[in-house]
Amino acid sequence: MGNLNLKNLQIILASGSPRRQQFFRDMDLAFEIRLKDIEETYPDHLQGVEITNYLAELKASAFEGEINENELLITSDTIVWLESKALGKPKDYQDAVAILKSLSNKTHEVITSVCFKTKHQTETIFEVTKVTFNTLSDEEIQYYLDKYKPFDKAGAYGIQEWIGLIGISKIEGSYTNVVGLPTEKVYQYLKQLDTGN
Repeated sequence: MGNLNLKNLQIILASGSPRRQQFFRDMDLAFEIRLKDIEETYPDHLQGVEITNYLAELKASAFEGEINENELLITSDTIVWLESKALGKPKDYQDAVAILKSLSNKTHEVITSVCFKTKHQTETIFEVTKVTFNTLSDEEIQYYLDKYKPFDKAGAYGIQEWIGLIGISKIEGSYTNVVGLPTEKVYQYLKQLDTGN
């Protein structure tokens, strides 16, 4: 398991996201995937990181009573936060157009919460990254949506794709967080579980 010795802990990643799964592979972490269908709704009064904390913990709570002594469950949630409003995954093509138009020529925040749950405790960490887009033309938005179909992504874009290469002028904070997981923070959390530390 890379250079971590996690007391024989088995990491369980409860995420269907190919990007998050690839990050765990890229960090040389041994893990298995367990998925549950969760209705990702949250109380209206929650703001920003409260939303992602709530949803990451909601996903983890679905496994209550199913986690064994040597298992560490990891769940996460990402939103795009713009002008005090959460932008999740687009409902359809027109919604994706509207989302990208709203991000054009503005700075938004990408917020990810990661919940770590063992049989005996639950802890949640989060990361906030500021991302600034140049002005996006209607043609650029249409080209991107037609070719890359980012309908499974919060904010209707992937920073690692064409739109990120041509449209993002500035990023403050963790790049991997914008892709979908603040890998450095996750690794640091796991490191403090390391038997050698």
